[in-house]
Amino acid sequence: MGVVQYVVDLGPTVVLPILICLFGLLLRQKLGSAIRSGITVGIGFIGINLVIDLLVGNLGPAAQAMVNNLGVNLSVIDVGWPATSAIAFGSTVGALAIPIGLAVNVGMLVLGLTKTLDIDLWNFWHIAFTGALVAILTDSFWMGILTAVVHMMILLILADLTAKHVQDFYGYPNISFPHGTSAPYYLIALPMNKLFDAIPVVRDWKANPESIQKRFGVLGESTIIGLALGLVIGVLAGYDVQQILQLGISTAAVMLLLPRMVSVLMEGLMPVSEAAGEFIKKRFPGREFYIGLDSAIAVGHPSTIASSLLLVPIVLALAVMLPGNRVLPFGDLATIPFIVCLMVPIFRGNVFRTVVTGAVAIGIGLYIATWISPMFTTAAANAKFEFPENATTISSLVDGANPMTWILLMVSKLGALGMIVFGILIIAWAYYMKVRRAQPVK
Repeated sequence: MGVVQYVVDLGPTVVLPILICLFGLLLRQKLGSAIRSGITVGIGFIGINLVIDLLVGNLGPAAQAMVNNLGVNLSVIDVGWPATSAIAFGSTVGALAIPIGLAVNVGMLVLGLTKTLDIDLWNFWHIAFTGALVAILTDSFWMGILTAVVHMMILLILADLTAKHVQDFYGYPNISFPHGTSAPYYLIALPMNKLFDAIPVVRDWKANPESIQKRFGVLGESTIIGLALGLVIGVLAGYDVQQILQLGISTAAVMLLLPRMVSVLMEGLMPVSEAAGEFIKKRFPGREFYIGLDSAIAVGHPSTIASSLLLVPIVLALAVMLPGNRVLPFGDLATIPFIVCLMVPIFRGNVFRTVVTGAVAIGIGLYIATWISPMFTTAAANAKFEFPENATTISSLVDGANPMTWILLMVSKLGALGMIVFGILIIAWAYYMKVRRAQPVK
Protein backbone atom coordinates (compact mmCIF):
# COMPACT_ATOMS: atom_id res chain seq x y z
CA MET A 1 0.00 0.00 0.00
CA GLY A 2 2.94 2.29 0.68
CA VAL A 3 4.02 2.07 -2.97
CA VAL A 4 0.51 2.93 -4.19
CA GLN A 5 0.29 5.91 -1.84
CA TYR A 6 3.73 7.10 -2.97
CA VAL A 7 2.56 7.00 -6.61
CA VAL A 8 -0.61 8.91 -5.70
CA ASP A 9 1.38 11.54 -3.81
CA LEU A 10 3.62 12.15 -6.84
CA GLY A 11 0.59 13.41 -8.75
CA PRO A 12 -0.27 13.14 -12.45
CA THR A 13 2.28 15.70 -13.66
CA VAL A 14 5.08 13.40 -12.46
CA VAL A 15 3.57 9.94 -12.86
CA LEU A 16 2.20 10.41 -16.38
CA PRO A 17 5.51 11.55 -17.97
CA ILE A 18 7.26 8.52 -16.43
CA LEU A 19 4.55 6.19 -17.74
CA ILE A 20 4.64 7.81 -21.20
CA CYS A 21 8.42 7.36 -21.33
CA LEU A 22 8.22 3.69 -20.26
CA PHE A 23 5.33 3.08 -22.63
CA GLY A 24 7.30 4.61 -25.50
CA LEU A 25 10.27 2.34 -24.78
CA LEU A 26 7.94 -0.67 -24.70
CA LEU A 27 6.71 0.38 -28.15
CA ARG A 28 10.31 0.43 -29.41
CA GLN A 29 10.75 4.20 -29.41
CA LYS A 30 14.34 5.38 -29.17
CA LEU A 31 15.40 6.33 -25.64
CA GLY A 32 15.86 10.02 -26.49
CA SER A 33 12.49 10.22 -28.24
CA ALA A 34 10.70 8.45 -25.36
CA ILE A 35 12.24 10.77 -22.77
CA ARG A 36 11.38 13.82 -24.85
CA SER A 37 7.78 12.63 -25.21
CA GLY A 38 7.43 12.06 -21.47
CA ILE A 39 8.89 15.44 -20.51
CA THR A 40 6.79 17.30 -23.11
CA VAL A 41 3.61 15.61 -21.86
CA GLY A 42 4.51 16.61 -18.30
CA ILE A 43 5.12 20.22 -19.36
CA GLY A 44 1.81 20.24 -21.22
CA PHE A 45 -0.09 19.01 -18.17
CA ILE A 46 1.60 21.59 -15.96
CA GLY A 47 0.61 24.27 -18.48
CA ILE A 48 -2.99 23.05 -18.56
CA ASN A 49 -3.13 23.00 -14.75
CA LEU A 50 -1.72 26.54 -14.57
CA VAL A 51 -4.39 27.84 -16.93
CA ILE A 52 -7.15 25.96 -15.09
CA ASP A 53 -5.82 27.37 -11.80
CA LEU A 54 -6.06 30.83 -13.38
CA LEU A 55 -9.70 30.09 -14.20
CA VAL A 56 -10.41 28.65 -10.74
CA GLY A 57 -8.72 31.54 -8.95
CA ASN A 58 -10.81 34.12 -10.79
CA LEU A 59 -14.06 32.27 -11.41
CA GLY A 60 -14.46 30.76 -7.92
CA PRO A 61 -14.64 34.08 -6.04
CA ALA A 62 -16.88 35.55 -8.74
CA ALA A 63 -19.30 32.63 -8.41
CA GLN A 64 -19.31 33.00 -4.63
CA ALA A 65 -20.05 36.70 -4.99
CA MET A 66 -22.93 35.95 -7.38
CA VAL A 67 -24.49 33.62 -4.82
CA ASN A 68 -23.97 36.13 -2.00
CA ASN A 69 -25.69 38.80 -4.09
CA LEU A 70 -28.73 36.55 -4.36
CA GLY A 71 -28.79 36.07 -0.59
CA VAL A 72 -29.13 32.30 -0.95
CA ASN A 73 -28.27 29.94 1.87
CA LEU A 74 -27.47 26.47 0.52
CA SER A 75 -26.20 24.17 3.27
CA VAL A 76 -24.11 21.64 1.28
CA ILE A 77 -20.77 22.97 0.04
CA ASP A 78 -19.24 21.80 -3.25
CA VAL A 79 -15.63 21.18 -2.17
CA GLY A 80 -14.30 20.55 -5.69
CA TRP A 81 -12.51 17.65 -7.35
CA PRO A 82 -9.10 18.06 -5.61
CA ALA A 83 -10.78 17.48 -2.24
CA THR A 84 -12.97 14.72 -3.69
CA SER A 85 -9.97 12.84 -5.09
CA ALA A 86 -8.10 13.16 -1.79
CA ILE A 87 -11.12 11.79 0.08
CA ALA A 88 -11.44 8.94 -2.44
CA PHE A 89 -7.78 7.89 -2.22
CA GLY A 90 -7.90 8.32 1.57
CA SER A 91 -10.62 5.68 1.90
CA THR A 92 -10.01 1.98 2.56
CA VAL A 93 -11.14 1.19 -1.00
CA GLY A 94 -8.98 4.00 -2.39
CA ALA A 95 -5.80 2.33 -1.17
CA LEU A 96 -6.50 -0.51 -3.63
CA ALA A 97 -7.91 1.56 -6.51
CA ILE A 98 -4.77 1.58 -8.68
CA PRO A 99 -4.01 -2.19 -8.50
CA ILE A 100 -7.73 -2.97 -8.98
CA GLY A 101 -7.96 -0.66 -12.00
CA LEU A 102 -4.83 -2.09 -13.59
CA ALA A 103 -5.96 -5.69 -13.01
CA VAL A 104 -9.37 -5.04 -14.58
CA ASN A 105 -7.81 -3.22 -17.53
CA VAL A 106 -5.28 -5.99 -18.25
CA GLY A 107 -7.95 -8.66 -17.90
CA MET A 108 -10.30 -6.92 -20.34
CA LEU A 109 -7.47 -6.34 -22.82
CA VAL A 110 -6.52 -10.02 -22.72
CA LEU A 111 -10.17 -11.06 -23.23
CA GLY A 112 -10.59 -8.55 -26.05
CA LEU A 113 -13.34 -6.67 -24.19
CA THR A 114 -11.59 -3.31 -24.46
CA LYS A 115 -9.17 -1.59 -26.80
CA THR A 116 -8.06 0.93 -24.20
CA LEU A 117 -4.92 0.75 -22.09
CA ASP A 118 -5.59 3.32 -19.37
CA ILE A 119 -2.28 4.84 -18.28
CA ASP A 120 -3.99 7.70 -16.45
CA LEU A 121 -3.46 6.05 -13.05
CA TRP A 122 -4.13 9.23 -11.09
CA ASN A 123 -7.74 9.32 -12.25
CA PHE A 124 -8.44 5.90 -10.80
CA TRP A 125 -9.68 8.03 -7.90
CA HIS A 126 -13.09 8.00 -9.65
CA ILE A 127 -13.53 4.26 -9.03
CA ALA A 128 -12.18 4.74 -5.51
CA PHE A 129 -14.85 7.38 -4.89
CA THR A 130 -17.83 5.24 -5.86
CA GLY A 131 -16.30 2.28 -4.04
CA ALA A 132 -15.93 4.35 -0.88
CA LEU A 133 -19.55 5.57 -1.03
CA VAL A 134 -20.92 2.07 -1.59
CA ALA A 135 -18.81 0.73 1.28
CA ILE A 136 -20.47 3.33 3.52
CA LEU A 137 -23.97 2.75 2.12
CA THR A 138 -23.79 -1.05 2.47
CA ASP A 139 -21.39 -1.16 5.43
CA SER A 140 -19.31 -3.62 3.41
CA PHE A 141 -15.70 -3.14 2.31
CA TRP A 142 -16.04 -5.93 -0.26
CA MET A 143 -19.08 -4.33 -1.85
CA GLY A 144 -16.95 -1.21 -2.23
CA ILE A 145 -14.23 -3.24 -3.97
CA LEU A 146 -16.77 -4.93 -6.24
CA THR A 147 -18.22 -1.54 -7.16
CA ALA A 148 -14.76 -0.22 -8.06
CA VAL A 149 -14.24 -3.23 -10.35
CA VAL A 150 -17.57 -2.72 -12.14
CA HIS A 151 -17.00 1.04 -12.41
CA MET A 152 -13.62 0.46 -14.07
CA MET A 153 -15.20 -1.92 -16.58
CA ILE A 154 -17.83 0.69 -17.46
CA LEU A 155 -15.24 3.44 -17.98
CA LEU A 156 -13.14 1.27 -20.30
CA ILE A 157 -16.17 0.36 -22.40
CA LEU A 158 -17.29 4.00 -22.59
CA ALA A 159 -13.74 4.97 -23.57
CA ASP A 160 -13.94 2.56 -26.50
CA LEU A 161 -17.37 3.85 -27.54
CA THR A 162 -16.27 7.49 -27.48
CA ALA A 163 -12.82 6.96 -29.01
CA LYS A 164 -13.91 7.50 -32.62
CA HIS A 165 -15.70 10.71 -31.65
CA VAL A 166 -12.58 11.91 -29.83
CA GLN A 167 -10.34 11.03 -32.75
CA ASP A 168 -12.59 12.52 -35.45
CA PHE A 169 -13.55 15.75 -33.66
CA TYR A 170 -10.47 16.57 -31.60
CA GLY A 171 -8.00 14.97 -34.02
CA TYR A 172 -6.27 12.73 -31.45
CA PRO A 173 -5.39 9.40 -33.14
CA ASN A 174 -5.30 6.24 -30.98
CA ILE A 175 -6.48 8.20 -27.91
CA SER A 176 -9.50 7.51 -25.68
CA PHE A 177 -10.83 9.01 -22.45
CA PRO A 178 -11.71 6.47 -19.71
CA HIS A 179 -12.33 9.45 -17.45
CA GLY A 180 -14.80 9.06 -14.60
CA THR A 181 -16.16 12.60 -14.89
CA SER A 182 -16.43 12.96 -18.66
CA ALA A 183 -17.33 9.53 -20.07
CA PRO A 184 -20.83 9.02 -18.53
CA TYR A 185 -22.16 12.29 -19.98
CA TYR A 186 -21.66 10.87 -23.47
CA LEU A 187 -24.69 8.65 -22.74
CA ILE A 188 -26.78 11.76 -22.06
CA ALA A 189 -25.54 13.59 -25.15
CA LEU A 190 -26.59 10.83 -27.57
CA PRO A 191 -30.38 10.96 -26.96
CA MET A 192 -30.28 14.75 -26.56
CA ASN A 193 -28.66 15.06 -29.98
CA LYS A 194 -31.46 12.98 -31.52
CA LEU A 195 -33.97 15.22 -29.77
CA PHE A 196 -32.36 18.39 -31.18
CA ASP A 197 -32.34 16.82 -34.66
CA ALA A 198 -36.07 16.18 -34.37
CA ILE A 199 -36.97 19.80 -33.57
CA PRO A 200 -37.62 21.98 -36.66
CA VAL A 201 -35.56 25.17 -36.90
CA VAL A 202 -33.43 24.18 -33.88
CA ARG A 203 -31.87 21.32 -35.81
CA ASP A 204 -30.58 23.82 -38.38
CA TRP A 205 -28.92 26.20 -35.91
CA LYS A 206 -25.18 26.44 -36.52
CA ALA A 207 -23.65 27.46 -33.21
CA ASN A 208 -20.08 26.20 -33.34
CA PRO A 209 -17.19 28.67 -32.89
CA GLU A 210 -16.41 28.69 -36.62
CA SER A 211 -19.99 29.62 -37.54
CA ILE A 212 -20.14 32.24 -34.80
CA GLN A 213 -16.86 33.81 -35.91
CA LYS A 214 -17.94 33.75 -39.56
CA ARG A 215 -21.17 35.55 -38.68
CA PHE A 216 -19.77 38.07 -36.19
CA GLY A 217 -16.21 38.53 -37.43
CA VAL A 218 -13.74 39.64 -34.77
CA LEU A 219 -16.56 39.68 -32.20
CA GLY A 220 -16.94 35.93 -32.71
CA GLU A 221 -13.31 35.09 -31.93
CA SER A 222 -12.77 32.86 -28.90
CA THR A 223 -10.80 35.46 -26.94
CA ILE A 224 -13.50 38.11 -27.49
CA ILE A 225 -16.18 35.61 -26.42
CA GLY A 226 -14.11 34.82 -23.32
CA LEU A 227 -13.74 38.51 -22.57
CA ALA A 228 -17.49 39.11 -22.95
CA LEU A 229 -18.43 36.15 -20.74
CA GLY A 230 -15.95 37.25 -18.08
CA LEU A 231 -17.35 40.77 -18.09
CA VAL A 232 -20.92 39.47 -17.76
CA ILE A 233 -20.00 37.16 -14.86
CA GLY A 234 -18.17 40.07 -13.20
CA VAL A 235 -21.24 42.28 -13.48
CA LEU A 236 -23.49 39.52 -12.05
CA ALA A 237 -21.00 39.12 -9.20
CA GLY A 238 -21.42 42.78 -8.32
CA TYR A 239 -17.74 43.56 -8.93
CA ASP A 240 -16.41 47.08 -9.38
CA VAL A 241 -15.12 48.19 -12.79
CA GLN A 242 -11.51 47.19 -12.08
CA GLN A 243 -12.49 43.66 -10.95
CA ILE A 244 -14.87 43.22 -13.89
CA LEU A 245 -12.13 44.12 -16.37
CA GLN A 246 -9.62 41.84 -14.66
CA LEU A 247 -12.04 38.91 -14.76
CA GLY A 248 -12.78 39.61 -18.43
CA ILE A 249 -9.09 39.58 -19.39
CA SER A 250 -8.50 36.43 -17.32
CA THR A 251 -11.27 34.50 -19.09
CA ALA A 252 -10.02 35.76 -22.46
CA ALA A 253 -6.55 34.51 -21.51
CA VAL A 254 -7.96 31.08 -20.66
CA MET A 255 -9.66 30.89 -24.08
CA LEU A 256 -6.34 31.61 -25.80
CA LEU A 257 -3.86 29.78 -23.57
CA LEU A 258 -5.67 26.51 -22.83
CA PRO A 259 -5.71 25.29 -26.47
CA ARG A 260 -2.02 26.16 -26.77
CA MET A 261 -1.13 24.20 -23.65
CA VAL A 262 -3.07 21.24 -25.03
CA SER A 263 -1.08 21.49 -28.26
CA VAL A 264 2.16 21.26 -26.22
CA LEU A 265 0.89 18.13 -24.52
CA MET A 266 -0.15 16.62 -27.86
CA GLU A 267 3.31 17.37 -29.24
CA GLY A 268 4.61 14.87 -26.69
CA LEU A 269 1.80 12.35 -27.21
CA MET A 270 1.81 12.16 -31.00
CA PRO A 271 5.11 10.22 -31.37
CA VAL A 272 3.92 7.71 -28.77
CA SER A 273 0.51 7.43 -30.43
CA GLU A 274 2.12 6.80 -33.82
CA ALA A 275 4.49 4.23 -32.30
CA ALA A 276 1.53 2.47 -30.69
CA GLY A 277 -0.26 2.29 -34.03
CA GLU A 278 2.79 0.76 -35.74
CA PHE A 279 3.36 -1.67 -32.87
CA ILE A 280 -0.20 -2.99 -32.98
CA LYS A 281 -0.21 -3.26 -36.79
CA LYS A 282 2.90 -5.43 -36.76
CA ARG A 283 2.11 -7.69 -33.81
CA PHE A 284 -1.68 -7.75 -33.74
CA PRO A 285 -2.95 -7.39 -37.33
CA GLY A 286 -6.56 -6.30 -37.46
CA ARG A 287 -6.71 -5.05 -33.86
CA GLU A 288 -7.09 -1.46 -32.72
CA PHE A 289 -5.44 -0.10 -29.63
CA TYR A 290 -6.12 3.12 -27.71
CA ILE A 291 -4.07 4.97 -25.12
CA GLY A 292 -6.39 5.98 -22.28
CA LEU A 293 -5.68 9.52 -21.07
CA ASP A 294 -7.08 12.30 -18.94
CA SER A 295 -9.82 14.25 -20.76
CA ALA A 296 -7.90 17.41 -19.79
CA ILE A 297 -6.47 17.35 -23.30
CA ALA A 298 -10.00 17.98 -24.67
CA VAL A 299 -11.02 20.87 -22.43
CA GLY A 300 -9.08 23.46 -24.42
CA HIS A 301 -11.38 23.33 -27.43
CA PRO A 302 -13.15 26.68 -27.98
CA SER A 303 -16.60 25.00 -27.97
CA THR A 304 -15.87 23.34 -24.64
CA ILE A 305 -14.60 26.48 -22.92
CA ALA A 306 -17.31 28.77 -24.33
CA SER A 307 -20.06 26.34 -23.31
CA SER A 308 -18.57 25.95 -19.85
CA LEU A 309 -18.35 29.68 -19.19
CA LEU A 310 -21.97 30.13 -20.30
CA LEU A 311 -22.99 27.33 -17.94
CA VAL A 312 -21.49 28.98 -14.84
CA PRO A 313 -24.31 31.51 -14.22
CA ILE A 314 -26.87 28.96 -15.46
CA VAL A 315 -25.70 26.33 -12.95
CA LEU A 316 -25.79 28.87 -10.13
CA ALA A 317 -29.31 29.91 -11.15
CA LEU A 318 -30.39 26.26 -11.20
CA ALA A 319 -28.93 25.72 -7.73
CA VAL A 320 -31.03 28.62 -6.45
CA MET A 321 -34.26 27.79 -8.28
CA LEU A 322 -34.48 23.99 -8.14
CA PRO A 323 -36.71 22.96 -5.23
CA GLY A 324 -35.03 20.46 -2.92
CA ASN A 325 -31.48 21.22 -3.99
CA ARG A 326 -29.14 21.96 -1.08
CA VAL A 327 -25.79 22.04 -2.91
CA LEU A 328 -23.94 25.32 -3.43
CA PRO A 329 -21.83 24.92 -6.60
CA PHE A 330 -18.42 26.39 -5.93
CA GLY A 331 -15.25 24.29 -6.05
CA ASP A 332 -16.15 22.49 -9.27
CA LEU A 333 -17.56 25.38 -11.31
CA ALA A 334 -14.22 25.67 -13.10
CA THR A 335 -14.27 21.95 -13.93
CA ILE A 336 -17.49 22.13 -15.95
CA PRO A 337 -15.31 21.71 -19.11
CA PHE A 338 -14.61 18.14 -17.97
CA ILE A 339 -18.36 17.49 -17.71
CA VAL A 340 -19.13 18.70 -21.24
CA CYS A 341 -15.97 17.75 -23.18
CA LEU A 342 -17.38 14.42 -24.41
CA MET A 343 -20.73 16.02 -25.23
CA VAL A 344 -19.06 18.49 -27.58
CA PRO A 345 -17.98 15.90 -30.22
CA ILE A 346 -21.52 14.45 -30.34
CA PHE A 347 -22.89 17.93 -31.02
CA ARG A 348 -20.05 18.68 -33.47
CA GLY A 349 -19.04 21.73 -31.44
CA ASN A 350 -22.54 23.22 -31.27
CA VAL A 351 -22.41 25.53 -28.25
CA PHE A 352 -26.21 25.86 -27.97
CA ARG A 353 -26.75 22.10 -27.79
CA THR A 354 -23.88 21.68 -25.35
CA VAL A 355 -25.15 24.40 -23.00
CA VAL A 356 -28.73 23.07 -22.96
CA THR A 357 -27.63 19.48 -22.39
CA GLY A 358 -25.07 20.54 -19.81
CA ALA A 359 -27.76 22.46 -17.92
CA VAL A 360 -30.09 19.44 -17.96
CA ALA A 361 -27.33 17.05 -16.83
CA ILE A 362 -26.00 19.28 -14.05
CA GLY A 363 -29.51 20.20 -12.95
CA ILE A 364 -30.26 16.52 -12.38
CA GLY A 365 -26.78 16.15 -10.91
CA LEU A 366 -27.50 18.71 -8.20
CA TYR A 367 -30.18 16.38 -6.83
CA ILE A 368 -27.73 13.46 -6.94
CA ALA A 369 -25.10 15.55 -5.15
CA THR A 370 -27.68 16.53 -2.51
CA TRP A 371 -28.75 12.91 -2.00
CA ILE A 372 -25.22 11.55 -1.55
CA SER A 373 -24.01 14.42 0.64
CA PRO A 374 -24.41 12.49 3.95
CA MET A 375 -22.34 9.57 2.56
CA PHE A 376 -19.87 12.01 1.02
CA THR A 377 -19.48 13.75 4.38
CA THR A 378 -18.95 10.43 6.17
CA ALA A 379 -16.30 9.40 3.62
CA ALA A 380 -14.57 12.75 4.18
CA ALA A 381 -14.58 12.26 7.95
CA ASN A 382 -13.19 8.72 7.56
CA ALA A 383 -10.36 10.10 5.39
CA LYS A 384 -9.58 12.77 8.05
CA PHE A 385 -10.51 15.52 5.58
CA GLU A 386 -10.27 19.06 6.93
CA PHE A 387 -13.68 20.63 6.36
CA PRO A 388 -13.98 24.19 5.03
CA GLU A 389 -14.87 26.83 7.59
CA ASN A 390 -18.57 26.79 8.57
CA ALA A 391 -19.18 23.65 6.45
CA THR A 392 -20.76 20.63 8.14
CA THR A 393 -22.06 18.81 5.04
CA ILE A 394 -20.16 18.59 1.75
CA SER A 395 -20.52 17.21 -1.77
CA SER A 396 -19.23 18.02 -5.26
CA LEU A 397 -20.22 18.32 -8.90
CA VAL A 398 -17.28 16.04 -9.81
CA ASP A 399 -18.17 13.16 -9.19
CA GLY A 400 -20.86 13.85 -6.63
CA ALA A 401 -23.36 14.92 -9.29
CA ASN A 402 -22.32 12.25 -11.78
CA PRO A 403 -25.12 9.97 -13.06
CA MET A 404 -22.78 6.96 -12.86
CA THR A 405 -22.39 7.56 -9.12
CA TRP A 406 -26.17 7.36 -8.72
CA ILE A 407 -26.48 4.23 -10.88
CA LEU A 408 -23.80 2.33 -8.96
CA LEU A 409 -25.25 3.33 -5.60
CA MET A 410 -28.69 2.15 -6.71
CA VAL A 411 -27.33 -1.18 -7.97
CA SER A 412 -25.42 -1.68 -4.71
CA LYS A 413 -28.75 -1.76 -2.87
CA LEU A 414 -29.40 -5.07 -4.63
CA GLY A 415 -26.39 -6.56 -2.85
CA ALA A 416 -23.33 -8.36 -4.18
CA LEU A 417 -25.39 -10.57 -6.51
CA GLY A 418 -27.02 -7.52 -8.07
CA MET A 419 -23.65 -5.86 -8.66
CA ILE A 420 -22.22 -9.07 -10.16
CA VAL A 421 -25.20 -9.44 -12.51
CA PHE A 422 -24.82 -5.77 -13.48
CA GLY A 423 -21.13 -6.40 -14.23
CA ILE A 424 -21.98 -9.48 -16.33
CA LEU A 425 -24.52 -7.46 -18.32
CA ILE A 426 -21.84 -4.83 -19.00
CA ILE A 427 -19.41 -7.51 -20.22
CA ALA A 428 -22.15 -9.02 -22.42
CA TRP A 429 -22.86 -5.59 -23.88
CA ALA A 430 -19.15 -5.03 -24.57
CA TYR A 431 -18.91 -8.41 -26.29
CA TYR A 432 -22.04 -7.69 -28.35
CA MET A 433 -20.62 -4.34 -29.46
CA LYS A 434 -17.34 -6.00 -30.39
CA VAL A 435 -19.08 -8.66 -32.52
CA ARG A 436 -21.38 -6.10 -34.12
CA ARG A 437 -18.47 -3.89 -35.16
CA ALA A 438 -16.62 -6.88 -36.58
CA GLN A 439 -19.51 -7.77 -38.91
CA PRO A 440 -19.16 -6.50 -42.49
CA VAL A 441 -21.60 -3.82 -43.58
CA LYS A 442 -24.18 -5.26 -45.99
